[in-house]
Order: sequence, then C-alpha cells, then structure tokens
Amino acid sequence: MYLTKEVKAKIFKKHGGEEKNTGSAEGQIALFTHRINHLTEHLKKNRKDFNTERSLVKLVGKRKSLLDYLKKKDITRYRAIIKELGIRK
Repeated sequence: MYLTKEVKAKIFKKHGGEEKNTGSAEGQIALFTHRINHLTEHLKKNRKDFNTERSLVKLVGKRKSLLDYLKKKDITRYRAIIKELGIRK
C-alpha cells in the first residue's frame, strides 16, 4: 500500500498544520498531488489501464477545483502551495 496512515499524517502535518487538520485546502491539495504522482508512475508502466487513467483525470479535476477555491479565497496561500508542491499553473 503506497498511502499508509503515517504517510497521510505526515502530508497533513507538513501542509495542513497538524495531523488532525484533514480538511484544510492545502492538506487536501498536497494529498491529491501525492496520489496523482503515484498514479502517473503507474500509468507509465501500464499504458492500457483505462480505469486508472479515468481516476487520475477525476483527481486532477478535484485538485483544480480546490486550487481555484484557494485562489479566490487567499492568493498568498495559493501561491505558497503552488510553489511548495511544484504544480504547474
């Protein structure tokens, strides 16, 4: 399993403030980015896995909507998370 409790807690602690703050936009964007990177590596090896490709597209859409929300609410937090995660925007 690529996403254990410890990895998830570490992501939320680094980006969300604390481990229990799983609802923060930054933490969720970081988690989605971690999952997107994992699925991208999977698809490089398994080109014909169309179900995974569909779930990857859905995850990218969710992350984009969260980024749009954060951009509308607080542009400095948006710029910080984009820079920290290395997301092209």
